[in-house]
Amino acid sequence: MYADALKRGEKIFAVAPMIDWTDSRCRYLHRQMSKRALLYTEMVVADAIIHGNRDRLLGYSAEEHPVALQLGGSDPAKLVEAVRIAADYGYDEINLNVGCPSDRVQSGTFGACLMRDAGHVASLIEAMKAVATVPVTVKCRIGIDDQEPETVLPDFLARMIGAGADAIWIHARKAWLQGLSPKENRDIPPLDYDLVHRMKRENPDVFLGINGGIIDLEQAADHLAVMDGVMLGRAAYHNTGLLAGVDAMIGGSSPGGTNTTDVDWLALRDTMMAYADDVMASGGRLNHVTRHMVGLFQGFAGARRFRQILSSDATKPGATTAVIEAAFAAVDLEAGPKRQAVAAE
Repeated sequence: MYADALKRGEKIFAVAPMIDWTDSRCRYLHRQMSKRALLYTEMVVADAIIHGNRDRLLGYSAEEHPVALQLGGSDPAKLVEAVRIAADYGYDEINLNVGCPSDRVQSGTFGACLMRDAGHVASLIEAMKAVATVPVTVKCRIGIDDQEPETVLPDFLARMIGAGADAIWIHARKAWLQGLSPKENRDIPPLDYDLVHRMKRENPDVFLGINGGIIDLEQAADHLAVMDGVMLGRAAYHNTGLLAGVDAMIGGSSPGGTNTTDVDWLALRDTMMAYADDVMASGGRLNHVTRHMVGLFQGFAGARRFRQILSSDATKPGATTAVIEAAFAAVDLEAGPKRQAVAAE
């Protein structure tokens, strides 16, 4: 179990929570590529869980484990209620978002805004821990706006540790809540890996993971030489094939790299076709599945045609899983990737 892996101090590779991307259909695909990666939901606001369609917001396939639920919120009572509700869905971890810089999150005074009040965040973690049956973790930035990360981050971590957080994931950039868009906040503030690495050296007995700007498994392996965990976001989404190398990397048999030659692509095709049939039988559409598959074949001959087929044909009325079959047929699976494609975090 994931909780046991944390206790044993095992290295963790995670795919970051990404709004509009890491839904259940995305996670199902990612699980086919890696059996060991920790997968995250999109951020789900506590209010939505309390008042919304819980099965739609929290439901997922059993095959997705280990999977973590990321919550957004700043009201302890609401977060506690959300944790209690989520318990029935069997998530392996509950994570509190203290890093999202979007306007919607700011208007609700949660996400990265919470970096301003580490004491309040600590009280939220304590409240969630009191009712949770799985690890409770935090995903934060190194600071926001005019804060000095060298001062803010050590204090923030100390408070989270004191509150009993089971793990802390650190996005190694500041968030500028005024003046930068969410997209710009993923690229413009400079990365400070050295600071995050130093935090790990100063807290050897606490699980600390790193996120931000990591584009491939070679870089991930370098960070894992220092950190307990490494988290990739857009790189894993846009170049899904790199996930094929994760299990060997964290298992110690590979220093990194994309082991696409080990993937049974035709078995993957058949699995995703069967899954898409199930999704459509439940009222979904083909493109609910295929939109997450376009990053599978970065560097392969035929990858561009693969993307074209999925992007255009899967959205047509009456589209069936024959679209997936046709897309795979456009790729030269025997030749493998011509190069190691990368995408920015």
